Amino acid sequence: MSKLGNKKSAWKIQRALLCELPGLGKPGAMERRPYPPGQHGLGRRKFSEYASRLREKQKMKFHYGLREEQLRRFVRKAKSGRSTDWMSTLIGLLETRLDNVIFRLGFASSIAAARQLVRHGKVRVDGKRLNIPSAQVRPGSEITLTNETYQGVAYATAIQRPQFERHPADPRSNVSFFERHAPLRVPSV
Repeated sequence: MSKLGNKKSAWKIQRALLCELPGLGKPGAMERRPYPPGQHGLGRRKFSEYASRLREKQKMKFHYGLREEQLRRFVRKAKSGRSTDWMSTLIGLLETRLDNVIFRLGFASSIAAARQLVRHGKVRVDGKRLNIPSAQVRPGSEITLTNETYQGVAYATAIQRPQFERHPADPRSNVSFFERHAPLRVPSV
């Protein structure tokens, strides 16, 4: 598998895109320096229509950790569907990837960390080990981690500092340690 391009700092990527991406796992990039990186970062920018579309595509690529060809494949798949609104279909396909579901459930601090959990065989879907991060998770699937993962440092830090605020209706927001490790079901969209 090829790497995701040249390895840039998550802070520089977020500053270049002028927004914080939760999938990169580093909040606070825009607090200290709210302008793009580089020598001409403080200069005024005028964006064309092409530049704004390219920026939105790059946000999607960096947030989900996709390469260009993977994103094109997802777009083709979304456009070939029966839905007339292919953008919502595309977002639905990207949000149901296993690495993204693990990140959204709060098991990992970033999508890259969730991807590593999946690749190392720490994730069970419906009781079976699944080590393919791009696998599509169906609604109603039961997702758990292995027992040793629950005692790991990465899981503890992800639980202590979640990327997203827990919704009050979330059944796991105020539960004990043992109840927290119960299997989670993926809600239907």
